[in-house]
Amino acid sequence: MYSQSPLYMQAGVVTRQISGENLTGEKNGGCRTSPDPNDPELRHSIHALRLGKGWKVHPFISLAHGETATLADIEGPGCINEFFFTSDLFCYSDLVLRIYWDGEENPSVECPIGAFFAMGHDCAPHTVYSEVVTVAPNRGMNCYWQMPFKKRAFVTLSNEGYCDANIIAFRILYKLYDIPDGAAYFHAGYRRSMTSDKLPEHTIIDGVSGRGLYVGTYLACNILTSNWWGEGEVKFYLDGDEYPSIVDNGTEDYFGGAWNFGAKTGFNKNNYKSCEEAFCSPYLGMPLALTNNPSGPKKFGMYRWHIHDSIGFTEDIKVTIQTLGWFPQGTYFRPIPMDIASVAYWYQIEPHQKFPGLPNADERCDL
Repeated sequence: MYSQSPLYMQAGVVTRQISGENLTGEKNGGCRTSPDPNDPELRHSIHALRLGKGWKVHPFISLAHGETATLADIEGPGCINEFFFTSDLFCYSDLVLRIYWDGEENPSVECPIGAFFAMGHDCAPHTVYSEVVTVAPNRGMNCYWQMPFKKRAFVTLSNEGYCDANIIAFRILYKLYDIPDGAAYFHAGYRRSMTSDKLPEHTIIDGVSGRGLYVGTYLACNILTSNWWGEGEVKFYLDGDEYPSIVDNGTEDYFGGAWNFGAKTGFNKNNYKSCEEAFCSPYLGMPLALTNNPSGPKKFGMYRWHIHDSIGFTEDIKVTIQTLGWFPQGTYFRPIPMDIASVAYWYQIEPHQKFPGLPNADERCDL
């Protein structure tokens, strides 16, 4: 039994789920708590006082600022198949998800939780409808990346901001079965940069060595120009490349759009209009296109899941995106000043190189 088996071959597989009602995921372990609102861990149980044990007593956890919670500590072998998350905390950039496989010292996933679920703009929550990530109304975040492990899966959530999260609802569904030799481990890494003359490209992933498979890109962008901004190419440098082996035609092409994402533009000295069209599809999309923002720049969120078009590497991988625009008179405009946050998703054979580290919470917020 393994994760690629068709559904009709998975009958009887051991399935467990960790949530507020069953924090260990153990068999027969759910809904065993009695209401006691005097217990700080059970303050939400006040709503179930008239119902008692076995009802909705402990659906949420809380996470004070500066604290870290263990969401899951699972003994393998097995595979995480689904992860749901939501919180009353407004700034999801304050919450950092980290996942460690098989007792490793450094996390294989290290990412602000909103960006991990393709919702990186705290001030502009929105929906996402795709094959592996869905954000449903209101800020209900779901992912279906397959995450196998042989010995242990250890998942933490850290509140690195200044405000407490009073409500955190989550579930992690996993199946327990043997994982074949050679199975690669899921990874996700976050980066943020401000492009300029000295830094005209944003690096999505670098410093990865070993054998693996690149499977996804998410970008959250603030565009600091009124001109068209999406001419920059996404470049994949593979296995020691000096020049990229894989280059796309431009930003809107890589994320599945064309001709300025459908923007209707008109140029004159008194007027510039931009109305890029948001869209979602199973494997690529631009779920956020905030083009008439009275309090700031244009904001875009874009994803590309390389499910059927994954990109393999045997030694190393580096992925960058240019910040290249377009002048009304018909020439390229370089560089576009852009505030970019990105998440790269990939599988690789362990061990992996230590990630460069996240910007602090202040530097992650207000995207």
